[in-house]
Amino acid sequence: MQYIQVTFSFVGIEEYQKDLLIAELADIGFNTFEDTPGGFAAFIDQAGFDETRLRSEMLQFDGDFEYQYAITEIAAENWNEEWEKNFEPLIIDDQCYVRATFHQPQPQYAYEIVIDPKMAFGTGHHQTTTMMMEYILAADVTGKTVLDMGCGTGILAILAAKRGAGPLVAIDNDEVCYLSTLENSELNNITNIAALCGGKEAIPDTSFDVIFANINRNILLDQISNYSKVLKAGGSIFFSGFYESPDLDMIRRECGSFGIRYIDHKKNGEWVAARFKKD
Repeated sequence: MQYIQVTFSFVGIEEYQKDLLIAELADIGFNTFEDTPGGFAAFIDQAGFDETRLRSEMLQFDGDFEYQYAITEIAAENWNEEWEKNFEPLIIDDQCYVRATFHQPQPQYAYEIVIDPKMAFGTGHHQTTTMMMEYILAADVTGKTVLDMGCGTGILAILAAKRGAGPLVAIDNDEVCYLSTLENSELNNITNIAALCGGKEAIPDTSFDVIFANINRNILLDQISNYSKVLKAGGSIFFSGFYESPDLDMIRRECGSFGIRYIDHKKNGEWVAARFKKD
């Protein structure tokens, strides 16, 4: 599979503006982002790339900051080489150590996760994934059934499995993410994650104690009704991939219409993760 790399460089951009741009790019199919000295690189599979749509998205930022971007094709087999140059291990709450296969183990941490992204979003470095992992580390998931929507590399489901959850279902509409979840489950010796490729239609007709959904505001709003059907009474749902204003209030209202009650949220930069409970 071929991928498109769009490398952005900026003058006068604020951090929150960069986050907004990343969110807009994610909405049109970009699924991996990598910081560069002058900005960041965004990746999308070639079949899903539409340069006209990219130009249209960029128009809303005209006048806010100066930008340039360059488009290049990148073969999938070259992705890991590029990624390895920039990936650094990650420590979450002094409990979880996230590393790649080429890093040395660190057995002093309670949980170690080995991730090979294969162009899939979710190494733990993005604020949304980090906050979701913090929630998982603080939650009691032992023996709980879990649904991970928009699973990316499968990192959230893997962490939950290492904390005793199971069985788990991990769903992503990107085949690369689906395959990445299978591979990363094997790398971490996790055998109780069922990975599925699809969207909300792939959610199995069963019930779950816990749902993770780290996607974006529009998809979350569209899928909350589906989550409500499979979330057990008293079950918890954790959302991320959106901003505090106006996104959080929109999600709270939609959840409230399905008897899903807001508990709390955390913020990292401009990004928010929130916890809800079904009454």
